[in-house]
Amino acid sequence: MRPLIFSKMDFSHSNLFGYIEDLQELTIIERPVRRSLKTPEEIERLTVDEELSDIERAVYLLSSGQDIQGTSVVANLPVLMRQNPAETLRRVLPKIREVLHVAGVEMQLTAAVSFLTVLQEESVSIHTYSHSFLHIILQNLEHRDAGVSNAWLETLLAVIEALPKETVRHEILNPLVSKAQLSQTLQSRLVSCKIMGKVANKFEAHIVKREVLPLVKSLCQDVEYEVRACMCRQLELVARGIGTELTKTVVLPELVELARDEGSSVRLAAFETLVNLLDMFDADDRSQTVLPLVKSFCEKSFKTDESILVSLSFHLGKLCNGLYGIFTPEQHLRFLEFYKKLSTLGLQQENGHNNNQLHLQTLEQEKKYISVRKNCAYNFPAMIVFVDPKNFHLELYSIFFCLCHDPEVPVRYTMAISFFEVAKLLNSDVYTIHKELVTLLQDESLEVLDALVGHLPEILELMTNRGENNGSESKLLSIPDLIPALTTAEQRAATSLKWRTHEKLLQKYACLPHIISSDQIYYRFLHRMLTIILTNNVLPVQKAAARTLCVYLRYNRKQEQRHEVIQKLIEQLGQGKSYWNRLRFLDTCEFIMELFSKSFFCKYFFLPVLELTHDPVANVRMKLCCLLPKVKSTLKIPTDKHLLQQLELCIRKLLCQEKDKDVLTIVKRTVLELDRMEISVDAEQLEKEKQKNEGRSTNINDKMFEKKRRDSKTSSVLAKSINLSISGSSSGTSAGKEEKKSKLVRSQSFSTQVLHPKYSNIDKCPNKNSATGYTSSVPGMGKNCMLSFSDDSFRTRAAGNGGNAAFPSSSSRNLFNSADQKSSGNKESQSRKMSIKNRKSNS
Repeated sequence: MRPLIFSKMDFSHSNLFGYIEDLQELTIIERPVRRSLKTPEEIERLTVDEELSDIERAVYLLSSGQDIQGTSVVANLPVLMRQNPAETLRRVLPKIREVLHVAGVEMQLTAAVSFLTVLQEESVSIHTYSHSFLHIILQNLEHRDAGVSNAWLETLLAVIEALPKETVRHEILNPLVSKAQLSQTLQSRLVSCKIMGKVANKFEAHIVKREVLPLVKSLCQDVEYEVRACMCRQLELVARGIGTELTKTVVLPELVELARDEGSSVRLAAFETLVNLLDMFDADDRSQTVLPLVKSFCEKSFKTDESILVSLSFHLGKLCNGLYGIFTPEQHLRFLEFYKKLSTLGLQQENGHNNNQLHLQTLEQEKKYISVRKNCAYNFPAMIVFVDPKNFHLELYSIFFCLCHDPEVPVRYTMAISFFEVAKLLNSDVYTIHKELVTLLQDESLEVLDALVGHLPEILELMTNRGENNGSESKLLSIPDLIPALTTAEQRAATSLKWRTHEKLLQKYACLPHIISSDQIYYRFLHRMLTIILTNNVLPVQKAAARTLCVYLRYNRKQEQRHEVIQKLIEQLGQGKSYWNRLRFLDTCEFIMELFSKSFFCKYFFLPVLELTHDPVANVRMKLCCLLPKVKSTLKIPTDKHLLQQLELCIRKLLCQEKDKDVLTIVKRTVLELDRMEISVDAEQLEKEKQKNEGRSTNINDKMFEKKRRDSKTSSVLAKSINLSISGSSSGTSAGKEEKKSKLVRSQSFSTQVLHPKYSNIDKCPNKNSATGYTSSVPGMGKNCMLSFSDDSFRTRAAGNGGNAAFPSSSSRNLFNSADQKSSGNKESQSRKMSIKNRKSNS
């Protein structure tokens, strides 16, 4: 079929028929798609009666359904076992056992996973599981498909850990004697090798020695190299199970023999097992047996056996440190030189004159050399320990430089990952790798940068605190070119499509106040963060930049710079034209509440946040309402009393004027949450106001007492003059007049008293909507101050009382209380005056 090219079409007579033929071929391709649709008869066969129970449906589908339906039942087996284990074991599991004999690969793999899930969920006891499931697992172990066989083997190995010892011995170990014989298939013997490694840790050492080790030796000497290699890799598990003594006498001789095997895969398996078992060998075994074998591997790896080169480079660090105590100085130097040679493997020809050899290398060989150098980068921290960190600059710095500048990304990526470990090991000599840090920060690959940034704060802290210039005044000098490298890395991440790397980088840059000076951060990084918030289109990146900007602002001690940044945040974000910027302003305020003091937020950002209640975009108002509980938590009474009143006013306006139903729902929910919150009290400020109020009250009381004293003196003089003028009157009349005068004086003293309510005395004002019965409370008003959410009743009250009746502030309540007390006092005084007048008239 010719390709269709539409960029420049030729509609001549000859080409037109060519295009028609192409379209006809496309039509033929589409026909099988139409034919693949199910016919009504097929749909009828796939239809199942809905009234059947889950167990009946499963049995029906396994008996007469198609393969895909049977596979679905097998996948649903764990669910059936949870719902009805008895019926599932009695009716469904036997059907699954029958179907698996002729099942395809997909159903076999599904069954292996389902059986393992049933075991892990412990739907039945382990005894029931071994009785019902174990035989099915063992029957399918030797499936002709290698993938299916391995799946069932993994399930069996997990089952062995949970089974009782006697069950393992009778059901699994005893049959292994026949399964491991040479007369059995290759697949059967390979399965036996893996089971041996698992069983060796299940029993005591004497049982393993008597029943398992003979089979192990037999499989180590199998005629097939696959079996020998497989059994060799299981020798580590066997050695852990039988202990040190048997390992020395039985396992080590087998490993030595396998290390000289003719098969390269067998030799590789023997080498890796030796390295993993180094801790189980004593010094004599290491020096007399292991070390000669390792030296032989190293010598042959370049000459005749390159197949072991990758594995040798991967385990070299562990090998060198494991044999460190038995190395002579000459052997120590030889292994170090061997590591250096591996670290530059494949690069010598590039620097040499024989460039034609590069073209002769196969692609596989180049990949192998890259893997070797990558493994050397992985082992670099271990090699520092091997040579001692004090000798790093002399012995390993040149290799470190080469690996950090390696032409292949995987090698530099591995060095970036291990850079933090290298810095920790060098300790006070960490200044020697400053240049390589800058190099990796400026690496062209973002993968390398991402790997380095993971521990960037720790690396920079090590370099500034332990470098040769560790004084705070000269910490910038300790890492030359650091700031340009950091800015370049951020800009490169910003221009890429890997926004997660950019987000991670911005998060880690929050450590810079501990590394470089405040002025450098202000001029090189702080404004860049603000630009990212305003221009970047990725929300996680914007939030990371906002939080890092808040950290920079937190550590900036220059008031002019602080005020400039705060002003820009309010004007460009909080009052920005884009609603997206106003949303980011709220995010930034959330970070400020997290990082700064409550008084700082209240001073600079409280009112700008509340101004967004008038925002024309519903999403902004909605986000603001969700933030209001955190905003209220920043307030302190009585210091922020006026801000609390502003918050209450904003809530009132939202409840009265909000037209968006989603926002109104959140407003009502927020009001309930605000009412449950307790406002923190500034005890010191409250004590000052209390003392001030007490002093004022004392002065007033003194004045009142002096006035009462003068009034009483005047009244006594007046009483004497009255007695002299009406001495001819009767005694009863004079007594009545004396009583009237005393009442008159008492009423005058009551009328001169003034009540002063305290600040903290807030009256409760319950209010309930008679129509809906739904009540809530206003923030800062106390838990019993209830507010109706009925729009009609609220508008009526607001219209009648100027909006103050529904949401009275604490100050207005105090005024109301004082007014009530005064009015009650005046009424009492008036009533007493009326009684005196009546008595005069009667007299």
